[in-house]
Amino acid sequence: QVQLVESGGGLVQAGGSLRLSCAASGRTFSTYAVGWFRQAPGKEREFVAVISQSGISQYYADSVKGRFTVSRDNAKNTVYLQMNSLKPEDTAVYYCAARPGVGGSFGSAYDYWGQGTQVTVSS
Repeated sequence: QVQLVESGGGLVQAGGSLRLSCAASGRTFSTYAVGWFRQAPGKEREFVAVISQSGISQYYADSVKGRFTVSRDNAKNTVYLQMNSLKPEDTAVYYCAARPGVGGSFGSAYDYWGQGTQVTVSS
């Protein structure tokens, strides 16, 4: 069982930066891939980024590639999403999710989800 808690969201102007954190419980967190997803009002949830169990591999949605960076510190049971050059279209509730083994871009593949953190980018 893994429990996830996101933090770090807030209101930022376009062009600004935020760093989201996803803190996990459980001793075997290093065996889980972690994905970030987001959902804007009236829109479907979309994939943002995923990081492998060790942190060596990352994969990003085209919409955030070059602006967002996902990383993890397994000693702290935490995954981060550094978001730079934010745009108004990045406004959404951001969720982290975890699954044992290999991650992916489909939310349905993930077993555990956090409660989400709001990111609002003003123009």
